[in-house]
Amino acid sequence: MSVPQVAPIVASVWKIEVAIGDRVEAGATVAVVESMKMEIPIFATITGVVESIPVEAGQIVQEGDAVVVLSPL
Repeated sequence: MSVPQVAPIVASVWKIEVAIGDRVEAGATVAVVESMKMEIPIFATITGVVESIPVEAGQIVQEGDAVVVLSPL
């Protein structure tokens, strides 16, 4: 079962901190978005492996859009 890590607000993807296949611990930063000159980290909600990254740096995302998708371990 895939678990998307989602954008908390409408923002621009500033930085992706992981790559497909990476193992991440719950609480680790997986990406950073930027809105109104504020950087907002997106933290992994589970421990898992990065399954996909459906966005690119510079892309605009809406609140709730998947930024990184994890597969639980």
